[in-house]
Amino acid sequence: MIIDATRLLLFPALMAFAASSDLLTMTISNKVSLALAAGFLVLAPAAGMGIGEIGMHAAAGFTALAVAFCLFACGWIGGGDAKLAAATALWLGFDLPYLFVASLLGGALTLLVLQFRLFPLPIALQGASWAERLHRKDAGVPYGIALAAAALIVYPDTIWMHALAS
Repeated sequence: MIIDATRLLLFPALMAFAASSDLLTMTISNKVSLALAAGFLVLAPAAGMGIGEIGMHAAAGFTALAVAFCLFACGWIGGGDAKLAAATALWLGFDLPYLFVASLLGGALTLLVLQFRLFPLPIALQGASWAERLHRKDAGVPYGIALAAAALIVYPDTIWMHALAS
């Protein structure tokens, strides 16, 4: 029962925390990615994954890490986003719906942030450090929001939730 509750709540809670942290501070703590990786290693066998399937999830995580760090090196995403993408891929494996949804949400988020920056900061948001940071034209885009939202959208259709039904 505790394993089922952890499997149900750990990944979504950490993803929600990563998204809110990225919005409010434009950083995602390494502890979030490490907690996701540790949670996977503990829960994967409990979800019925064999060594081969765990290896494929690890391969997805390493692939995502390599691609994301290339994007980081180009200055297109932050380091926290890169590590979150890798930890998410570890949990979801080579999940094409996740990649598709994350791409769509990332593009939409970028357009929204760019649009937000075209207009003066609303009075209601003035003095809110997170809003002022997000509004700066030289600031990045908090892609962790899109990565986390996409993960939460596809999570109900993953092995993690299917294992609860059996």
